[in-house]
Amino acid sequence: MDGGFADDENGDGTVRERFAEAARAARPDLALLCLLINAEADPGWAGKGVDEAQIELDRLTGLLPYEPARSPRSWARALEELLGDRCGFHGTPADYRRLESSLLGEVLRRRRGLPILLSVVWIEVARRAGAPVYGVALPGHFVVGLGDPRGEHVLVDPFAGGLPLDDRDVDLLVAGTTGAAPTEAMLQPAGPLEIVLRVLNNIRAWAAARPEHTDVRLWAVELSLLLPHHPARLRHERARLLVERGDFAGGARELEAYAGMVAAMEPNAAEAVRREARAARARLN
Repeated sequence: MDGGFADDENGDGTVRERFAEAARAARPDLALLCLLINAEADPGWAGKGVDEAQIELDRLTGLLPYEPARSPRSWARALEELLGDRCGFHGTPADYRRLESSLLGEVLRRRRGLPILLSVVWIEVARRAGAPVYGVALPGHFVVGLGDPRGEHVLVDPFAGGLPLDDRDVDLLVAGTTGAAPTEAMLQPAGPLEIVLRVLNNIRAWAAARPEHTDVRLWAVELSLLLPHHPARLRHERARLLVERGDFAGGARELEAYAGMVAAMEPNAAEAVRREARAARARLN
């Protein structure tokens, strides 16, 4: 391993090139980006899987009964009846323990997943059907909005099968994570790249709790770094993972590069990172 992360080893270079290109598109395709994450997780699925999953989203959209000029509440009801009741998309606490719950292709197959991936299903089916739809990144629990976020709208919880949420429900969801009331900023629409980064953050968190899956954590970090905007600290995390996985030279180079990035603003932190780099190089002897 040479420290680079956009190679063609195991065929993942093509997936990553497509991911980087899709992330930099003028209008990023949320479904495609999530499906490319699935392809990174399972290279054997990547061939037909992405196209078949897009076809499944189109098929689900075609099952929505036609009704002109639906109100937000009517859209919410139609999506709940189709995706939640008829198709059985929902989540359970056990789904938080499965990597598949963060992979859109697997969520479409199993009809189970994390709130954010189930929300992606709702968003993509609604968008294809012409609904005014957007994601809402509440702390700890992603939901979906239908309508005008600054006017008439309704929030729904795909994890609960599309259950509509009133203000009290939203207050309880947020308080359960933060201990405080929701702020206006929390209720703003989340863009596709913000959603994708949160999906990757969930995968990183899943892998971080399972030391035997540093490979998963590494590719989740590396995909995050392909997004146009990402936290700089991810470069530090990647460098540490390289060292943990035995690439001491590559990890040391990445640590030194990160130290150079933060030296002007955080000289003490930069020196600590340089010490990490020296320790990594010492393990080569």
